[in-house]
Amino acid sequence: MNVISSAYGAVQSALTARKFQYQPIGGNRRRGVFDMLRASGSRRKIQFTLAAMAALLVGAIVVGLSSSACFECLFAVNPSLWGQYSPMFSVPTDISTAVPDQCKLTFAHVLSRHGARDPTTSKTKALNATIQRIHDGVSTYGPGYGFIRNYTYSLGADQLTDFGQRELFLSGAHFFNRYLSLAEHSVPYIRASGQDRVIMSAVNWTQGFYDARMNKGIESPEKSRGTMLIVEESSTSNNTLNNNLCTAFKNGTYSTIGDKAQAEFLATFIEPITARLNANLPGANLNNDEAIQMMDMCPYSTVASRNATISEFCDLFTIGEWLSYDYYQSLNKYYGFSHGNGMAATAGVGWVNELIARLTSRPVIDHTSVNHTLDSSPETFPLNRTLYADFSHDNDMAAIFAALRLHEGYTKLPTNKRLSPTKTGGFSASWVVPFAARLYVEKMQCGGEGDDPSEELVRFILNDRVIPLVGCGADALGRCKLSKWVESMEFARTSGKWDQCFV
Repeated sequence: MNVISSAYGAVQSALTARKFQYQPIGGNRRRGVFDMLRASGSRRKIQFTLAAMAALLVGAIVVGLSSSACFECLFAVNPSLWGQYSPMFSVPTDISTAVPDQCKLTFAHVLSRHGARDPTTSKTKALNATIQRIHDGVSTYGPGYGFIRNYTYSLGADQLTDFGQRELFLSGAHFFNRYLSLAEHSVPYIRASGQDRVIMSAVNWTQGFYDARMNKGIESPEKSRGTMLIVEESSTSNNTLNNNLCTAFKNGTYSTIGDKAQAEFLATFIEPITARLNANLPGANLNNDEAIQMMDMCPYSTVASRNATISEFCDLFTIGEWLSYDYYQSLNKYYGFSHGNGMAATAGVGWVNELIARLTSRPVIDHTSVNHTLDSSPETFPLNRTLYADFSHDNDMAAIFAALRLHEGYTKLPTNKRLSPTKTGGFSASWVVPFAARLYVEKMQCGGEGDDPSEELVRFILNDRVIPLVGCGADALGRCKLSKWVESMEFARTSGKWDQCFV
């Protein structure tokens, strides 16, 4: 069922039910991802205003890879190498994200992944079973493995963690502060795909946005506090934030391409890891898949703690092994849901056509996954807003990015060796779809010498990295004229390969 509800009311009831309390990080603890900020050298005293917290915790959960000559040398554990399980961090960018001089923003749209979550139901059962088998079969634990003896598996299934709630709260505040020139006069129209962790992410983001707004002394009438549309998730629902309609992509031969690519690369690095684990856990008899599960325990256990305290599972593996783990996860996203899969972009064209409608203030034209009952109504798909926020999942976002032609034009990711994101045009799971990933779509009017003030420009910023647009004559700042960008979206405007979805 499609539900329209008051975001403010949902925020209050949901946060009360979840006992959410926003607090500064404090107290003695094992090093957390935030502690890694110390790696950049001397630290100035920081006054923890909401904006500062947003910049510190959301914009830089870990130090950007470009900010330290040898960040990886300082810690064996780097949370930016956990693939899609990495907390969102500011990805290195070659182009400044600042609004250029003589330009003013006229539109901002965020597409966000939900925050950090527990493992899926099937994954949490598998992880629990592996830990239990270790307990049942191992009596002697090797150096550094002793903590497992007394470890009690307590991870849940599918739900947003407290840390994930905080990620989205701060993301909402960050959005308000970045787009203050728009946000002080208007409020975002908010949509969430209908799974609990996505809804709760939207709720927390909304709370962060409105708290930041109130901190600026801007009143928000009760009725205007961001009506939220929750769109049903099912195998038969038209939902551009969770497209399950294209059966060839979801269940056919295209659905196994990512798994095959992962399996090929897994064979290049996992055997020594499995052997070492079994040598230190005699009697466990772990296989290669279970060795990967032991690596999964690192990010899942870390984000399950409120302050993202680095789990002891993380220390069982070397930095080189984490680099391989990140690439292993990236292959699944690339071949399963991005340019490495011939049907992935088609799964994302519905959302792209909705974006075109919002950017041009014209009705949606789409013959794929758009829900026309919702998108034909100004109540459920308004076209007169300057701010929008959509909340989705990592796989759906990867397909949308492919339809948007982000990261297009680079050599396919090899499965027999790993490449760094700097060699793949910035494509890796941790750079593209970490927990709380966010794509900002901006429209701006510029009026400097040599500029045409009549034509608005668009640009895309993914996790604080400007993604230069392709196929539309992008300028040195990665921007295209709106009309040229719309033309470049011909694949989406002509329904992609939707006719092949049901063959």
